[in-house]
Amino acid sequence: MERKAVSRIPRKKDIAPKQIPYSTIVRLTQYLRVVEKLNDLGISGISSAELCEETRINSFLVRKDLSYFGEFGTRGVGYDIPSLRLELEKILGLTEAHRTVIVGAGNLGTALVHYDGFKEKGFKIVAVFDSDPSKIDKKIGDFVIESVFMLEEYLNTNKDVTIGIIAVPASGAQFIANLLIASGIKGILCFAPIQLMVPDDVVYSAVDLTTYLEIISYYITNPDARRTGDMHY
Repeated sequence: MERKAVSRIPRKKDIAPKQIPYSTIVRLTQYLRVVEKLNDLGISGISSAELCEETRINSFLVRKDLSYFGEFGTRGVGYDIPSLRLELEKILGLTEAHRTVIVGAGNLGTALVHYDGFKEKGFKIVAVFDSDPSKIDKKIGDFVIESVFMLEEYLNTNKDVTIGIIAVPASGAQFIANLLIASGIKGILCFAPIQLMVPDDVVYSAVDLTTYLEIISYYITNPDARRTGDMHY
């Protein structure tokens, strides 16, 4: 059955962005992954029940999450996938490119430079920095590695950079974060296993890969502890 798109009803004015839970934003990214996958497969629509099944998120949460931003879909029919994808991208700020720098040109930084997913999502890597003199002026992909001591000057010249990715050891992560913040960067993704100190107006997310491996290890060791929705194991 063909599903027709409907106009989204705007979010209620009495719901301020800061009232929307962080967990909701996390789940929106899961909805987007599913919608992108189905769109790539040429599927034009999905019912509420199918969306819940694909994301393994219960229907109450799905409806509540989307209701923060308006009303989507058609009752009894479901969601038009291209329309829902576009709305989710707008909500998550993915309709405009985010110019991004990477600090750290080791194995992880190199892998991040070559990760095509950034470009596909509109995160454009524009420069790479490192503190190791032996790496300065060497190339990673299309980028010449610059000295980390040129980071502030670069960012002060290129005010359109909005995100900094930290891929350095924990011992140097706070120093790099301070440089990014001092240069006006408002978004930081840190791969170092450390809790950074950042001001309230800076959006900061940490990715400790060993933490996820330890969680996986726990569930492998304790299969009875698994619950639907805990992890996509």
